[in-house]
Amino acid sequence: MTTFETNALELKDLCKSYPGFSLDHLNLTLPSGCILGLIGENGAGKTTAIKLILDIIRKDSGTIRILGKDCSTETSIPKEEIGVVMDEVGFPECLTPTQIGLIMKDSFNNWDSSLYSQYLQTFHLPEKKEFGQFSKGMKMKLGIAVALSHHPKLLILDEATSGLDPVVRDEILDIFNDFTRDESHAILISSHIVSDLEKICDYIAFLHKGKLVLYEEKDRLLEEYGIIQCTKEQLQELDPSAIIGVKQTSYNTEAVILRDQIPEGFSVQPVSIEDLFIFMIKEAH
Repeated sequence: MTTFETNALELKDLCKSYPGFSLDHLNLTLPSGCILGLIGENGAGKTTAIKLILDIIRKDSGTIRILGKDCSTETSIPKEEIGVVMDEVGFPECLTPTQIGLIMKDSFNNWDSSLYSQYLQTFHLPEKKEFGQFSKGMKMKLGIAVALSHHPKLLILDEATSGLDPVVRDEILDIFNDFTRDESHAILISSHIVSDLEKICDYIAFLHKGKLVLYEEKDRLLEEYGIIQCTKEQLQELDPSAIIGVKQTSYNTEAVILRDQIPEGFSVQPVSIEDLFIFMIKEAH
């Protein structure tokens, strides 16, 4: 039986400050076999967190453990183990997918040329066309093909479904789901397309202005919260600690609230992850 670490990724009290922005004591855990979605508006700290994990930028304090290894004290994690797709895929524009595959074969011990060819076919990517002539969506698909073709254990994806049409996005989400059926695999993915994360993620983390405002199993979030419509007066009668967010219009008041705190007589609508995010961010402003 293959052995694997309980957690693919652990962040503890991770901090990074820039003028005008601070990532403040971020604590996250990504269990092996799972997908964690990072949600946040532009500037919330998603990309900063990912760059810290990848050691692209240096943390101010805190600890990062990847696949059971403390990145501060142990030798670096083998690049074979991590597949990365950032929001801008950065291959030289003069190279074709075939040439990129040959370079990757010399770069990764675990490079799988046959698997890479399969992904090129699946994504309908022309093998002889120069990368610089690709659309943004094609570039993203090539980045995903490369990331998956050296058999990583952890995928880190920053806006990896952006620029893709809904049909292709759905195909790629299926590939990500298949990837984590192996319990030694895990995915950290950030996206503005919250519906994508709702489809595939096991855990959801909301970042807002550098702070983690919520981290929970997705299914538990959907079970714990609901949306009610009420008057301003009825809202004032509810326990404030049970209210996650409020949206008021000229007609009525909508609130996301803990289901077990909703009084009898209210009609409760199911909440989506996107609803939760929007309501929470409105409340935090």
